Amino acid sequence: MPILAFLRDNAPWLAAGVLLTFLSSFGQTFFISVFAGEIRAEFGLSHGEWGGIYTLGTAASAIVMVWAGGLTDRFRVRWLGAAVLLLAMLACLFMAANTAAWALPLVVFALRFTGQGMTSHIAVVAMSRWFVATRGKALSVATLGFAGGEALMPLLFVTLMLYFDWRLLWVLAGVIAVAGIPVLLALLRRERTPQSMAHADQALGMLARHWTRNQALTHWLFWFMVPALLGPSAFNTAFFFHQVHFAEIKAMPHVELVAMFPFYTATSIGAMVLSGWALDRLGTARLMPFMQLPMVAAFAIFAVAGNPLAMLAGFFFLGLTTGANTTLPNAFWAEFYGTGNLGSIKAMAAAIMVLGSAIGPGLTGLAIDLGLGIETQYLIVAGYFVFATVMMAIGIAKARPMLSLPP
Repeated sequence: MPILAFLRDNAPWLAAGVLLTFLSSFGQTFFISVFAGEIRAEFGLSHGEWGGIYTLGTAASAIVMVWAGGLTDRFRVRWLGAAVLLLAMLACLFMAANTAAWALPLVVFALRFTGQGMTSHIAVVAMSRWFVATRGKALSVATLGFAGGEALMPLLFVTLMLYFDWRLLWVLAGVIAVAGIPVLLALLRRERTPQSMAHADQALGMLARHWTRNQALTHWLFWFMVPALLGPSAFNTAFFFHQVHFAEIKAMPHVELVAMFPFYTATSIGAMVLSGWALDRLGTARLMPFMQLPMVAAFAIFAVAGNPLAMLAGFFFLGLTTGANTTLPNAFWAEFYGTGNLGSIKAMAAAIMVLGSAIGPGLTGLAIDLGLGIETQYLIVAGYFVFATVMMAIGIAKARPMLSLPP
């Protein structure tokens, strides 16, 4: 189907996906980390202490996601999405009103669970379930909201902080989140059940069956994928979480670093669209093993970059994997495990990714406090992505023949 016809025929459902992924911004690290300097100063926290709080709150959200993610198998997107956006507004107001350091883990939990966790999860599960033959296109379009949030929100709110108190800006974030509810309900007056989903064999996984979550967890492929699930979430999160510190180490103004984010976002959009196009033609089995190789280059460059041009090169490679990571892994679970219990299985994967985003900031923040510089850490991170790539390639190569086997 030509792309313009695809967009026209599926506009309401794709727009709902874009809306949800965009509004997940308020629980994403690239947004929360914009306020890292103000939060640390307000509560007298070191890099390690703030990283530890962030780890604790995010890890708690990962645990809850294991249960809550399965709600996408039971409730319609319009009602579950509206409820989560209402909770996201309350989380933003919690951050704006909180004056106690002991409550910060609860604030982080609320933001991460509603934003990075459930809002994102609802969007990608809906796209994977509503679309089969065009799943790659649907995920590419719907996840443009992530890219839009990354490009617009940090630059906008860093600029607004020059004129307004940071707490007032969290109130604004809450207003934007709740304003999305009537838009979502209008877009999804009629939720989609694509005709292609009536052909159940198109949405089956390995061994021509719909896998349950317990079956997926006891299958070796899931565990071969765990390092690849953890890596981008952990170290992308760590990179943006420590952006203020990183700018200081590189002796550049924070706003100058943030000004490079739109280039990174443009790259990720290009990679997202390209990976979605390739996904519908080649499948995840051929594409996934190469997905994280650009991260090796990105973090190696960030470790040694000494000028803006080199930093842009790092953002280019970071954007390649970020873009592909919004489409390929989400389609992978549907392709290899089927769509019958996709919400529950994807919830486990999402929980692992959220756990990674908890580990990354805490681990790197502690290392900074212990004297291991962020540049040295990024060389180690590059090595980690080599390991994750090897594990993923072995697992998928071994499992790929099972896609064509009968039950």
